[in-house]
Amino acid sequence: MFSKNRFFWIAALIGSVLDRVTKFLVVYTFALTTPPQTLPLIPGVFHFTYVVNTGAAFSFFNDGVGWLRWLSLGVSIGLLLYAWFGPAFSGRWEQVGYGFILSGALGNGIDRFILGRVVDFLDFRLIRFPVFNLADVFINAGIGCLLIASFVRPPHPASKSDRDSFRK
Repeated sequence: MFSKNRFFWIAALIGSVLDRVTKFLVVYTFALTTPPQTLPLIPGVFHFTYVVNTGAAFSFFNDGVGWLRWLSLGVSIGLLLYAWFGPAFSGRWEQVGYGFILSGALGNGIDRFILGRVVDFLDFRLIRFPVFNLADVFINAGIGCLLIASFVRPPHPASKSDRDSFRK
């Protein structure tokens, strides 16, 4: 059953576990305080900053948790059904891309359904970027993989007529 789209399932599992574990560790580390709290790893450059986000990735659509939870659920269910019942994805890049997108949608969707908000903690202060989490990283990495997949197609075996026309 899981042999079809094997890299999809692997990417989805690894991404989901890493997202859940890192969010748990951040919440546990800052358990006695309320967000926002920060732990400088490289002062002024990179911090773990515990914040909660009621919007989408990188704090877009603030207070959109109501409809975003349903969007996360819909994307997750759609990808699971397609990977399970649909045709095999065309290659490894596509499988990994959709697997990462699933892990990100699941990770942030679980937060939205259980907590009513998303736990963010990756804070790159050098470039003044919004605080985000691994689920956001996996969604963007998945999109990157799908872009690569659109340019790198798995080779198709040449048919006899293709070989014959090439020889002429």
